[in-house]
Amino acid sequence: MTQAASPSTIPTLLRGDAPSVPVTLVTTGSWSAAQADLDPTQRRFAEALGFQPKAGSLALLPSPDGGIARVLFGLGDPEAAAYDRLIVGKLPGLLPEGSFRLENAPDPAEAALAWLMGSYRFGRYRAGNGPKARLVAPAGIDAAEVERIAAAVAFGRDLINTPANDMGPAEIEAAARSLAGCHGASIAVTDGDALARDYPLIHAVGAASPRAPRLIDLTWGPEDAPRVTLVGKGVAFDTGGLDIKPSSAMLLMKKDMGGAAAALAAADMVMGSGLKVRLRVLIPAVENAVAGNAFRPGDVLPSRAGLSVEIGNTDAEGRLILADALALAEAESPDLLLDYSTLTGAARVALGPDLPAFFTEDEALAASVAEAGRSAADPIWRMPLHAPYASLLDSKVADLNNVSGGPFAGAITAALFLRRFAPKTKAHGHFDLYGWNPSAKPGRPEGGEVQTARLTYALLKARYGR
Repeated sequence: MTQAASPSTIPTLLRGDAPSVPVTLVTTGSWSAAQADLDPTQRRFAEALGFQPKAGSLALLPSPDGGIARVLFGLGDPEAAAYDRLIVGKLPGLLPEGSFRLENAPDPAEAALAWLMGSYRFGRYRAGNGPKARLVAPAGIDAAEVERIAAAVAFGRDLINTPANDMGPAEIEAAARSLAGCHGASIAVTDGDALARDYPLIHAVGAASPRAPRLIDLTWGPEDAPRVTLVGKGVAFDTGGLDIKPSSAMLLMKKDMGGAAAALAAADMVMGSGLKVRLRVLIPAVENAVAGNAFRPGDVLPSRAGLSVEIGNTDAEGRLILADALALAEAESPDLLLDYSTLTGAARVALGPDLPAFFTEDEALAASVAEAGRSAADPIWRMPLHAPYASLLDSKVADLNNVSGGPFAGAITAALFLRRFAPKTKAHGHFDLYGWNPSAKPGRPEGGEVQTARLTYALLKARYGR
């Protein structure tokens, strides 16, 4: 199967026995033995450099002809609580142009994926600034699988990194259509009068933008396979609407479609590997703009589910568009329903930018999601769906308000709002993610990030096999 298009260069692994420089990975526990294995000249050179195996440390050991004979790279202490399993992803940005091979990676496939993820650079507007170091595929790994995952991550990152002038609702649709074409999926799009009639919340949120809102509906896989539905928030840009954001809060709002990017990246992995599922991806794509026809604080809006919603704040628009999409998803009674969104600042205050919040009432799903996050080095943290907080969404004029009446539990009340629109689906999980790396980390360059996409793929592989 072909891969979804990405304007950035998608790194790949080298194959075969082409000449390459060995990279020895050393931990605090293995450094003494690694020193003993070096030839005397290399050992003295490493000592002269003062190399120690702290995480991210690097030493290039010379060959007699002036080239690089070997690279030493420190992993730190793998038993430490702060150990980063994607630490190898730092290497592409440190090494010079050339071919390299990892000699002793603890998990060769994970290390290769970290390398490829760390090689990513957004290249739509400025080419040629990416790392030039290439990695030879470690023996025994499924190199094609690693490349598929890395390419899907790059695809999703590109969607987030693209500024809103080039990534509106129509461009999100085009990306979904490209993905569907790569994998032989079906796609349907609802917009215009049909959207206003059938998905009134999506239509209301996007009505003020000259770039028309729409609902994107992608399906793939055998109809008799387990039904898995992914719903991604696709707010191409969020001004906050009439409850307008300050300029500082708008600077990163091109990433407000990060949930859609995560869902599409996960779908790319699932379809590319041929998992035996009936996959459905729903993307409500809008721009929350300001105009004379923008929805207002105090408005009462209908929803697809039949619930009326009072608007307490127009900057809480993501949950509105997700509500209509979740109502559509539940009508099909999926075996598993997951939604992804850059939904609340409250989740970031609680958990920071690197750790998405996860909500579910299904204990088995919670356990399997946590395990998938661990196995994929794509972590989340479960937060409570504390039912009594649902009363904070009470409205005097409608079935519910889209925000709570106070400053507390914002992420929880947002999750409880969404739960009202898919109440019958037991295996429903909600990811509240940041979708952005504020600073570069190994395998995660600064910029857009498809948090939970790799977790989702690991979860589905564990549940449904290949």
